[in-house]
Amino acid sequence: MKEKTCIVSESMTLIDFLKGTLNEYTAKKIKSFIKYNMIEVDGKIANKATEIVKGGSTVKIYFTKRLINEFELNIIFEDEDLIAIDKPAGLLSISNSKEKELTAFRLVSDYIKKDHKNAKLFVVHRLDQGTSGVLMFAKNRNIQETLQKSWNDIVSKREYIAVVEGRMNKSGTIESHLAMNHFQKVYSTRDVENGWYARTHYKLLKYKNNYSLLEVNIDTGRRNQIRVHMSEQGHPVTGDKKYGAKKNPINRLALHASKLHFVDPRSGKMMQLSAPVPLELEKLTE
Repeated sequence: MKEKTCIVSESMTLIDFLKGTLNEYTAKKIKSFIKYNMIEVDGKIANKATEIVKGGSTVKIYFTKRLINEFELNIIFEDEDLIAIDKPAGLLSISNSKEKELTAFRLVSDYIKKDHKNAKLFVVHRLDQGTSGVLMFAKNRNIQETLQKSWNDIVSKREYIAVVEGRMNKSGTIESHLAMNHFQKVYSTRDVENGWYARTHYKLLKYKNNYSLLEVNIDTGRRNQIRVHMSEQGHPVTGDKKYGAKKNPINRLALHASKLHFVDPRSGKMMQLSAPVPLELEKLTE
């Protein structure tokens, strides 16, 4: 059986409905159906176990395929050499071992090939899958190599907006050396020779509902840098269960790359790219 369609008789949580409907499966297996986007409620992907499904709703369970969200390509800058998008949360920057097709790289590549079928795209930098915001690609190898070679020198601002759990100090700077374990989890280490130096500046914009809305600027672009530094301060990014967050109220990582300022190596002019802060992040502290 590849799929199963059921009608909900009375309102309850999605996980409770599935446990009653799929009694031949373990609770762990049922949770995996939800986690890997294999459940559809009234035609929409349902990936939150505590979601309430109402009486009369149609639930479709896919046993052999994962459903894919449709992502809108929001271009914020483009010229003959560069293109930048406002990457949505949940979309990979580039492919990994589990996902080859649905990536920002593939979406942008398909877009530029509409006008020039032989057009090529090159990675300049990346954002975590759960992070939204400014993501830039190069359209030729020369500009990619030029940008990457001098990235830390030409970039003057890498600003993020984050919502973290609890009350943070009004402002501060976090410095450490970051390393990664065998489980692909990053952490601060005292072993400076085997760690990457990382520095994060933050400023408290607002505190409410036990959440702190922060403006974060990084001097170094290390993997998971902001997430690790906030977690190790005892204030993980909201929704970041990997680094200790207790809640996930908006069903995404509350981290957004809002600004990227850099000197264009072609003209010497300052480029200022920005992506508006998603409303769901701001609402956490309203």
